[in-house]
Amino acid sequence: MSQQVNRTQRTFVSYIDKSREFYAAHGYARPYQWAYHEEVPFQPLTRTLAASRVGVVTTSSLYTADRPEHWPKTKAKEPFALELEHLPSRMYTDDLSWDKEATHTNDRESFLPIDSLRQWVAKGRIGSLAPRVYGVPTDYSQRRTHELDAPKIVEWAKEDEVDVALLVPL
Repeated sequence: MSQQVNRTQRTFVSYIDKSREFYAAHGYARPYQWAYHEEVPFQPLTRTLAASRVGVVTTSSLYTADRPEHWPKTKAKEPFALELEHLPSRMYTDDLSWDKEATHTNDRESFLPIDSLRQWVAKGRIGSLAPRVYGVPTDYSQRRTHELDAPKIVEWAKEDEVDVALLVPL
């Protein structure tokens, strides 16, 4: 017996609605302003993906063994570039809000997929990997993202001759 789907109602959780409700419930005077851009600075590829260099940008933070359980976000706000040869076995994500009982981020590959990308390089699906990964720890400031973080990531990507950036938000 097939189940009828009511196509007049949503069958998913609306992140936008939930965020708006969250802000209102916490007493914010203005609802959250979603980023919107009339023009997006994306460019078409000038070569095939198989001939392109791919860079990875993550929103996870660098992990250090001496980090307290609730590391203050003020200490982890700077963008970073990390050589592929020096990747830690894990990244730091415990300060972010997500359902830690239903899932985890112990699998670095799920939000920093370097091993998978290396396999794609070996198969010829992408040309090469940038020598560094770039990180922008999660920050909910559009101004900071536009004025500080994004220009630094672009600068590093240009230095590394990156053609394509894979953005892996957490």
